[in-house]
Formats: sequence, C-alpha cells, structure tokens
Amino acid sequence: MTFSGTPVSTGSSTSPAGRPSGLLPEPDSNRSDQPFALCAVLVEEEDDGTLVQRCQDGDLRAFDRLVVRYQKPVFNAALRMLRNPEDARDVAQTVFLKVFEHLRQYDPNLRFYSWIYRITLNESINALGRLRPCEAISGNEIDEAPGLERQVQSAQMSRAIEHALMRIQPDHRAVIVLRHFLHLGYQDMGDILELPEKTVKSRLYTARQLLRDLLLEDGAC
Repeated sequence: MTFSGTPVSTGSSTSPAGRPSGLLPEPDSNRSDQPFALCAVLVEEEDDGTLVQRCQDGDLRAFDRLVVRYQKPVFNAALRMLRNPEDARDVAQTVFLKVFEHLRQYDPNLRFYSWIYRITLNESINALGRLRPCEAISGNEIDEAPGLERQVQSAQMSRAIEHALMRIQPDHRAVIVLRHFLHLGYQDMGDILELPEKTVKSRLYTARQLLRDLLLEDGAC
C-alpha cells in the first residue's frame, strides 16, 4: 500500500483492494506543530460511534472524518513512544490502515479512542523492537503528580523528559504517554492496556519513579 500524499479525502477514491488511498497526507514542512495537513471542510460534528457505524455501512467519507479527528493525537502518541517523526508517521499510517481493515471487528462497547490508542501503542512497541534494542523507562507518585505536569510545560524540561522516556521500557513509557501527554483517566488507560485500574496505577507509580530517577541522574531536576 502506498499513499498519495493528497489531503484526506477517501470518499471518491479507493485503492484496488477497496481501501482508501492517501489516508494521511504529507506533513506541511512549514508547520512544525502539525504533522499532517487537516482537511479544510466544515462539517457537522458526529460522535465516534456514529462515524464508525457509517464506515461499517460502506461510507468512506465517515472514515475521512475519523482520520481527520485522530491523525494528530495518533501521530503525537507514536512520536512520544518513538521520538523520531518519520518512524511515528510510519506507525500512524499503519494504525489507520489497521483501523480501516478491522472496523467490522470493532467492539462498540469499547470507546473508539481507547481502541485506536491501543493499536497505536502496540504498533509503536513493535516498531521499537524493529528499530532499536529494548531500553529502560521512568516515573513518580501514584496521585496526580502536579509537579511533573508543570515540568512538561517547560521546553527545556520537556526535552529532558523525552530523552529520559526513551531510556525506559516501552510498557512504562506507554503509561506515562497515556497519562501525562494524552491526559487519559485510569479507566481509559486500563481499557487501552487491557489491565485492571489497580495494575495501571501501580505501573504508573513505577514509571514515574524511574523517570524521576533518570531526570535526577541527568541533573534535570
């Protein structure tokens, strides 16, 4: 499957296999804050479940809408896991292909964003295994850790955190990304990781401790 690099528009063009062509457009090189150009079409908002149902009924325009809605958060989640924009873009392409191919198997009892983030994390971890040896991961207390949240706002600290994140194991990195970069709650994290909330909180506690130790070791805090 190759992608045309055109704006997201699957309603009138499909590949020979029946898949949308050009799922994700090439990023605008003049925009560092947006990895993909967004579709400049004003449409009435529909919830994820409605769009998924339309996709399952064969409406490719509904899939366009899901891509536009999730392309940036999917890319950003992959980027936090991989740090390399090109690798993250490749993962994002794979994620949307898998979402399209498996939409009929989607369980509507699971929030759509939980499902797509689960695919994103799994693909990111797979990419890590292909791209580099397994590393080690980091973190702090089990509560909200507001100090860590404030640190992320600083550009210098943000760079230090990203560097430390790449030195911790993917499982720990994933909980940090879900909690502190995607701002998800414990229940949603549990749905994505397929873990009980208690296990999510324990893993997040360990991840924060590891991250803080690495930041202290680097003299970043």
